[in-house]
Amino acid sequence: MAFSVVSKKSKKTYFLHSRLQKLKGGQEVTLYYFAGEVKPEGSLDAVPAGMEVIENERTGLPMLRKKK
Repeated sequence: MAFSVVSKKSKKTYFLHSRLQKLKGGQEVTLYYFAGEVKPEGSLDAVPAGMEVIENERTGLPMLRKKK
């Protein structure tokens, strides 16, 4: 089951996903994003280690950030 979070502002459920992105220099980075529905490719079961979920106060959208 994909990790989900409910927005406090809009009460909408968002699901955590990730994907690998290749940069121009050839380096690969992992991008994390929240989507309104579960996609079969890239859905994550838990928040990555060292990261935490926060919510943008203005828009109500969830975001990931490094733990402080």
